[in-house]
Order: sequence, then structure tokens, then C-alpha cells
Amino acid sequence: MDSLLIAPELFTADGGIARILRLYLKALCEISGEGDSVRFISLNDLGADSAILGRYSGSRLVAWETCSRNKAKFIRGAFRMGMNSDRIICGHVAQLPIAWAVSRIRRRLPYYLVAHGIEVWRRFSFLERRALLGARRVLCVSEFTRQELLRHFPLPRARTMIAPNALDPYFEAGAAVAAPTGPPIVLTVSRLSVADSYKGVYHLVEAMPTVLAAIPDARLRIVGRGDALPGLQSLAGALGVSGAVEFTGFRTDAELRSDFERCRLFALPSQREGFGLVYIEAMAHGRPCLGANCGGVPELINEETGVLVEFGDVPAIAKAIVGALRREWPVGPLVRRAQEFSYQRFKEDLAGLLSP
Repeated sequence: MDSLLIAPELFTADGGIARILRLYLKALCEISGEGDSVRFISLNDLGADSAILGRYSGSRLVAWETCSRNKAKFIRGAFRMGMNSDRIICGHVAQLPIAWAVSRIRRRLPYYLVAHGIEVWRRFSFLERRALLGARRVLCVSEFTRQELLRHFPLPRARTMIAPNALDPYFEAGAAVAAPTGPPIVLTVSRLSVADSYKGVYHLVEAMPTVLAAIPDARLRIVGRGDALPGLQSLAGALGVSGAVEFTGFRTDAELRSDFERCRLFALPSQREGFGLVYIEAMAHGRPCLGANCGGVPELINEETGVLVEFGDVPAIAKAIVGALRREWPVGPLVRRAQEFSYQRFKEDLAGLLSP
């Protein structure tokens, strides 16, 4: 079985889609048998660092190509590789028409779509609809994403499957221990982009005056960078909470592990998360989570692992933060929840989902 992974990107960026598609590449290499091969092509990547590529592939990877955002090169390469493949796994719905076009030439060539979240919570173009009709299966990261896809395009439900994201096998949570004593830290990790205001970081800053009135030594630690940073800093100043809100900028993996270990609560009251892997990473460190009752997040957070609030309800966010900071959270249920999303389980599930 020769497999081709078509991806928007795998290595240049470190967003959620690129991170999970790296796991698809690794899993495809590891579930392939003797005589099988894996190929991939990515649109946006400028190249692939050999060390990173080695971590997320294996001996079954026989060919790959990065296209530096050159769409013509990407389409030509995908056709060339697709003609020598037995199945195609497409990492984004916008690229699914390429897989469909290859299948028109190579009759009965099966192709699959990975549906991550907001990119399928919308009306589809004519070519996307035609390509969706021909897909063998659509692998949805959450039940919410499956429902949204079916609401906008009513495929037979049996052709849509739930394939949750997973923790990276190289993710190091360290020893999950009870939260440290001292001033309680609320941690959030997000792109700080004006276009991504749905992440709810502004709402966390707006909640801090009420939080501080109840817990004067509480602190909000914001990890991330982007063009929303000046606005967030100005908001903290206008609300008089600058001394309680820290902006760290970019953090390395080791620094981020330290942030998780030092915090008392992870909070990201986002409106449009198809899955939300960062919540699982926090739970792996033994930390409870605050999320919005939207998207795929309620499928991750339960009463033992955190609290849910309505998106944009700042008084409710503040009340939930105060309640969570005052509550004792046993580490065991949090870690066990994170273990449900292991890479090993992801790999085993993928092998079954890709079977005829």
C-alpha cells in the first residue's frame, strides 16, 4: 500500500494543523508494512529540516516535496505522486479537489480528508462539494466538527468518522504534581492575533479586576505573540491590572513546560476550537482547564478536568476563575484524561480508519 499525504504545511509553521499532520505522517510510516511506501507534498513549507523530518517519518518515506507556496508546483507534484499511490490522505478541504481529480484518472483510488475545525464549518465551493462526495471517509477531530460539516454538506453519516487529535509522542509533560503554593497563576497560550480575537484572551484580561478583588495575589500569564499584543497591553493598563498580567512572548518547549508546572489553572475561553490540543497538554501536566462551551471543547473538559463558560461572558469567566483557583483538583483524573489522547491510540485508530 503506497500512501500520499497532501498537506498545506508540516514544518514551516507550528500551528495546530501542521502539528497534527506531522503525526499523520509519522503514523502512516509506522503502520505501513513491508513493501509499503509513504510520500508527502506540502504547499507552504520552504523545506524540511532533516532532524525534524527524521522524527516524524521513517524508512517507509520514499519521496517528499515542499513547494514554497507555489500552487502550480504543488498541483503538479500532487498529481505526479498521486498517480503512483494507492491512497491519498488530504490534510485540508481546500486541497481535496486535487485528490478528487487524481481519482478521476485513476479510477477507484481511495482518498480521505482530515477535517480539523473551522475550515469545514462553512459552505463549500462547487469543487469542494464534488470532492467531498467522492471521499472514502472524512476523519473529523471532534463530534462538533462532524456535525458542522454535515450541516453544511449532508454526506452519508457513515462516511464521517471521529479521529481526535493526539499528544505529540515527543511531548514531555514531566511529573504531574499538585499546583505549587504561592500566588496563583492563570496561564493562557495562544496566537495573539487581532484576527483571532475569538480565542478569548481579551476576555481573560477583562476578567482580572474581578478576580483580583477576590484573590488579590492572582496573576494572568499570557504566552504568545502577534499583532494583538499592543491592544492587550493597553487594555490591561486601562483596567489598572498591568501589574497582575504578564506577557511572555514566544516560549520554547522547555519554558512552556515550566509555565504549565507553575500555573494553577489553564484558561482559554475560545469560541472556535475544533479540538483544542492545548487543553490536553495542560491536563497532562495535571492542570485543570477553563474553556468556552463552544466547538469541540466540551468534548474534552468535564467536571473532573475543568470548567466551561459561555463565550464572551466576562463576569462568568471571572467567577469561574475564582472558583477554580479556590478548588483542589486531584491530579489523577487530569492525567488519565490526557492519556486518552496518546499518540499510540491515535496510530492504532488511524490504521483501522484507513482500512478498506
